[in-house]
Amino acid sequence: MPIHELRSPVPRVPDVGLRTPSPRRTSSRRVLAMGRRNGGAETGLEEILSSALRSADNDLGQILQEVDEISKTLKSDAPDPQSLRVAHHPAVWSALKQTLLDRELRYLALTDDLTCLYNRRGFFAAAAQQLKLAARNSQSLLLLYCDVDHLKLINDSFGHQEGDLALIRAADALEHAFRDSDILARLGGDEFVVLATESSTQTHEVLLRRLEKSLKKSRASESRYELSLSVGVARFDPNHAVSLGELMAQADAAMYEQKRAHRKAFPHSA
Repeated sequence: MPIHELRSPVPRVPDVGLRTPSPRRTSSRRVLAMGRRNGGAETGLEEILSSALRSADNDLGQILQEVDEISKTLKSDAPDPQSLRVAHHPAVWSALKQTLLDRELRYLALTDDLTCLYNRRGFFAAAAQQLKLAARNSQSLLLLYCDVDHLKLINDSFGHQEGDLALIRAADALEHAFRDSDILARLGGDEFVVLATESSTQTHEVLLRRLEKSLKKSRASESRYELSLSVGVARFDPNHAVSLGELMAQADAAMYEQKRAHRKAFPHSA
């Protein structure tokens, strides 16, 4: 199975101001591709419109609401001549197409093309907003800095394609372990990061147990090596707020401390 078929092409995006569709909705990117494959202009446009209506984008929603009103008028027994002229004006569909393409470009700019999580740029944009909201609402957060263990060994032993699959499996495990409202990203290489809301049901210990359970399920499908993550956790205290960079540095240091402890305990596995 090709690598790209193993992942949904839509990153999970919390509602913090960046209006990218959630993974439970069809993305404009996927729908545009469907329209091209089908080759039918009417079918493609219908798919694009229905997808866009489900995206959490206020600007696009307003445009499509106007288009929907025009469509209802055209279906009436006596359509308004003005609506007819507007509906057939190329500028209307050109504006709609441009709006969708703008969202497509924004999506590509914020997304890691291998895992379809946020990339570094997307994470910093979303996480910075989330920290501001957390400070304003006195909400504590947890930042988890994750590193895929022994990725170089996987690449050397089984090839870089298998290394890519290991990264995809790690991304899947993270997605299954965290909520849709949590921010997940691949920073690059073998490094992932998660910014999660802390609550009575989502504590540091609960998150790590949930992640280990998710990794265990992933390991069941691959017997040649054990997929594992080294994880460092830092807590954002709204009463003593720090910058996103400082929070990441704290979690990164905790992650490397865990790696050093693991090497001491299991020297032959390093």
